[in-house]
Amino acid sequence: MKKHKLTLSLLEFNSIDELNDDDRTLLLKAKEAAQNAYAPYSKFKVGAAVRLANGMIIIGNNQENAVYPVGLCAERVALFSAQAQYPDQPVVALAVTAIGSDNKVSQPVPPCGSCRQAMVEAESRHKKPLRVIMQGEEGPIIISEKMDNLMPLTFAEDFLSRYTDFE
Repeated sequence: MKKHKLTLSLLEFNSIDELNDDDRTLLLKAKEAAQNAYAPYSKFKVGAAVRLANGMIIIGNNQENAVYPVGLCAERVALFSAQAQYPDQPVVALAVTAIGSDNKVSQPVPPCGSCRQAMVEAESRHKKPLRVIMQGEEGPIIISEKMDNLMPLTFAEDFLSRYTDFE
């Protein structure tokens, strides 16, 4: 038996004021997007903002549905919209935040597994690291410089190409 140890690297900031201008702007856009989320069932409004290599910022928010699997997370709304509108532009950063209905969200909001897989695909698609900025309504901000930190052992294009005729 072999035991493997995975390590990851995350940055933590105490305040939005500590962020560089690009990250601060992206996080503020995500916070704006969360205000308009359609979350009548969970009452948990999530906002995301994607920055492309050309500087464009695309926002998204969670869109719920009475038939739960039909809804979509904020991160994927933003990512898919960005890639539909600007297919040749790499996604360089994504910010995500949330608003709770009863209590303020005071810890960073991590993307769900499905969103992480979509983010891995966005990173793999353009072969550029994807910076992920996470915060609640308040509290610390966590930043991952690349998806390996949030989704180790990814199932991505390079995995497929090793075992199939996939090119």
